[in-house]
Amino acid sequence: MAVNEAKLRALLSRLLYDLAAAQSAPLVLIGDRLGLYRAMAGSGPLTPADLALRAGLDESYVAEWLIGQAAAGYVTCNAEHGTFELPAEAVLALADETSPHFIPGAFQIAAGLVPATEAVASAFRTGGGVSPAAYGPDLWEGMDRASRVRARASLVPNWLPSLDGVTARLESGAPVADVGCGRGVALIVLANAYPRSRFAGFDPDGASIEHARAGQPQRIAVAANNHNARALNHGNDPGRIVHCAEYRAAMSVMNSR
Repeated sequence: MAVNEAKLRALLSRLLYDLAAAQSAPLVLIGDRLGLYRAMAGSGPLTPADLALRAGLDESYVAEWLIGQAAAGYVTCNAEHGTFELPAEAVLALADETSPHFIPGAFQIAAGLVPATEAVASAFRTGGGVSPAAYGPDLWEGMDRASRVRARASLVPNWLPSLDGVTARLESGAPVADVGCGRGVALIVLANAYPRSRFAGFDPDGASIEHARAGQPQRIAVAANNHNARALNHGNDPGRIVHCAEYRAAMSVMNSR
């Protein structure tokens, strides 16, 4: 088999780039989870000691983390003064959870996929599905955080107006079902924007449904499946709503067959 050396080098370069990104991802999760990005936001140049004090963490670990973040290009480094700074652009992407550019939730999704590797490999052999329980908790929290960013920024002002007649119908009142609703982020955004409509959400992950129930407005009914859905509040029967729904949505869902 003839090998094109230039193509081989390009492929290896791509693979090594992806490997470096994969190895850097846990450090992003650590920075998010421990509040390091938030502690750096708007604080100007900081030494590792400064940041460790702000975050209540060990200075030696913080110093290594900062070096890795600088190597990745996420923070800037002033080698002469031994300081690090989170640029304004990185604040929007890594520290400000209200920003439409906030991305750590997507890193959580990637981390949550890893525990299911063996279950997915087994499904390749058998043709079966993969239980939601096979995935790590980061998957569900990450999907919630990532979808919250998109839903708040784009669902009502951008996505729905691109669908002919949908906005007007929701304003006048319509039954809506979200299949694979997760923690109910999109449903809550829609319910707040369209108070005359009724909403039902379904998801196979029971923990996600509990989160949705805790944060839902009164006009939302949620259930852990759509086969034996029962009324959860104010007489709303999610099973009935999904069958008569004018609009059925599936946003940011995973196909587990």
